[in-house]
Amino acid sequence: MKLTVIGCAGTFPGPASACSSYLVEHDGFRLLLDAGNGSTGALQRAVGLLDLDAIVISHMHGDHFLDLVTYTYARRYHPAGTPECLPVYGPSDIERHLMGAFGRPVDELLHAVYDFYPQSGPGRLSIGPFDVELARVNHPVETYAMRISAGGRSLTYSADSGVCDELVKLASGTDLFLCEASYLDGEDNPPNIHLTGREAAEHATRADVGRLVLTHLVPWGDRDRTLAEAEAGFDGDLSVAAADATFEI
Repeated sequence: MKLTVIGCAGTFPGPASACSSYLVEHDGFRLLLDAGNGSTGALQRAVGLLDLDAIVISHMHGDHFLDLVTYTYARRYHPAGTPECLPVYGPSDIERHLMGAFGRPVDELLHAVYDFYPQSGPGRLSIGPFDVELARVNHPVETYAMRISAGGRSLTYSADSGVCDELVKLASGTDLFLCEASYLDGEDNPPNIHLTGREAAEHATRADVGRLVLTHLVPWGDRDRTLAEAEAGFDGDLSVAAADATFEI
């Protein structure tokens, strides 16, 4: 598998990155994990605008799904013509939330572009060559971390989560753990929303992952401090996500 970071900024786009969006490729199939605001533009640096085969949305916070709005227009009105409907998997309320983002009735427009597959809870999906396992994680809205497997390798994406045993279980033995690290230790962080770099490292160590990539750092955060806090708790291959970075898994 190949992972490309389309966007990795948390909460709102930063000066060097769009919000959360990650492209996973295997055997010619292109699966997008999340479509945070700003990611449609960045996506075009990695693939053709119409070249996606499926999308999975982790949860319905704007920094993870709002560019489904802009991508709707990109697919519907492309000069090459409207391609086949794109499968979109996500939380149980994905279609309602997306329609609300348009501010007007758009049933016909959306159904000309997307086939929605809302999920009612944890479970497994077969998407192209990928086996995708979903686990509910610790965040204020319905949120799914995902483990994507193909060719005997695996990638686990935390989505947004506070401290969570289910996330450790999902990531157990994974080759690459793409884990959020929004907060800094020692700050007045609200509970059950996000992880610090140290907490992400602790989850990775408990899960015995092969490689840890920290993501979803907020633009006003401190990259070097986040990395140092994680290094104290994880002694494996460790890095911080950056826009356009690629990883072979």
